[in-house]
Amino acid sequence: MQTSARNQFAGEVVQVKPGAVNDEVTLRTADGLEIVAIITHGSATTLGLAASKKAFALVKASSIIVMLDVSKNQVSARNCIAGTVSAVTKGAVNSEVVIGAGSAQIAAIVTNESAERLGLAAGKAATAIFKASSVIVGVE
Repeated sequence: MQTSARNQFAGEVVQVKPGAVNDEVTLRTADGLEIVAIITHGSATTLGLAASKKAFALVKASSIIVMLDVSKNQVSARNCIAGTVSAVTKGAVNSEVVIGAGSAQIAAIVTNESAERLGLAAGKAATAIFKASSVIVGVE
């Protein structure tokens, strides 16, 4: 699979909570990382999403928020992945920040000002946060 989304998570659906309009889909990667997505009920049906079905989740780097010293119970976003900054690549206006969480690598785009204010550098603990509605789910 080739996409422009920097964050691609392959795994298996572990749960689908159906709703009248939207369904909540939980995908677990091979290394145990869980990604929660909110997609339309129609899309979940069309994709045939159900427990044990192979699927993938995509999240654009621009949809990732980077925070320090935060835990899951402090934010409303469903996806909070704690890890360690593995790289910061500074551009003219924005920086790409890569956070490693186990074998997963999560790329975020933040302003240079934010990267400097947070003191983002390789080896620093950080959390990647994104809303379930920012996740795109697909199947092969």
